[in-house]
Amino acid sequence: MTIFNRKFRRLHAFVCLLVVTLGNGFFESSLKADEEVVVAGQSENHRQAIEAWRASRHARLASDSGWLTLVGLEWLKDGENRVGSAADNDIRLSGGPGYWGSVVLQADQLSFVSPGNESVTVNGELLSKADLVYDTQGDPTIVASETLSFHVIYRESFAVRIKDSQAPALLNFKGVENYDIDESWRINGRFVRAEEGTTIEIVNVLGQVSGSPVFGTFEFDMNGKTHSLLGIGTESSTSLWFIFADRTSGHGTYGAGRFLYSDSMPENGCLIVDFNKAYNPPCAFNPYSTCPLPPQQNRMDLLVTAGEKDFHPDSG
Repeated sequence: MTIFNRKFRRLHAFVCLLVVTLGNGFFESSLKADEEVVVAGQSENHRQAIEAWRASRHARLASDSGWLTLVGLEWLKDGENRVGSAADNDIRLSGGPGYWGSVVLQADQLSFVSPGNESVTVNGELLSKADLVYDTQGDPTIVASETLSFHVIYRESFAVRIKDSQAPALLNFKGVENYDIDESWRINGRFVRAEEGTTIEIVNVLGQVSGSPVFGTFEFDMNGKTHSLLGIGTESSTSLWFIFADRTSGHGTYGAGRFLYSDSMPENGCLIVDFNKAYNPPCAFNPYSTCPLPPQQNRMDLLVTAGEKDFHPDSG
């Protein structure tokens, strides 16, 4: 890197810090009194914000519909797929009636046909037949009986995702260990906007590839090096999504990487990314998820000692 580039990056970083500290109004008016209070109490407010974020994250994981309830993933074949607890079903469940009904797949149309079993509901209703909405269409249709439920997902082909609100992993859940909160990992970095229409191919744990829209690149300096991450998002996004790995991956944090959202969208070539909010993907909590993996551009030569550590479910 040339001396000019190093000086430019330092100047850009300083400008970003001013923008974040003083707000956009820095360029239009003097600092307001209420902004002075926020800046003065920034460290305390930051800790409280991260603690609240972690409490909300814990509540989502501990809910009876969170990732710890996922107990199965079964791929559908064309035509009829019999579902139930009896051994002769195409998809065997661990509870409920011997025969719940059948998921019928014809082209990309899905329906659930039930023999009228009163213990099986479709979105809370007793229905003998219903069309099924899968996850990439919107809120998926939930078929349930007792503590078990399933819905259809699409990952290049169709599958049934099975949940149990009394899954051992959920009942034994005590929380996720985190690194200590460290405000130095709340980074005010530079942001370089990508050309409109830029995409990147993301591979998931099944080896499937899908294109994702790239909004731009987040850059920051640490330990004498410049690091960068591609941010996934569009003009309508309220924050950018980062799928990343670092030198802690597999050595204290989940081996397949972590997820992170920016605090907001970029402004004036600057972006705030708080690594204290880095969190484990669903695959850290069960083997039935279809998580995306970090692209090569987001594998950093850096120890990110912030956010969630690795997690090992206790299934009893």
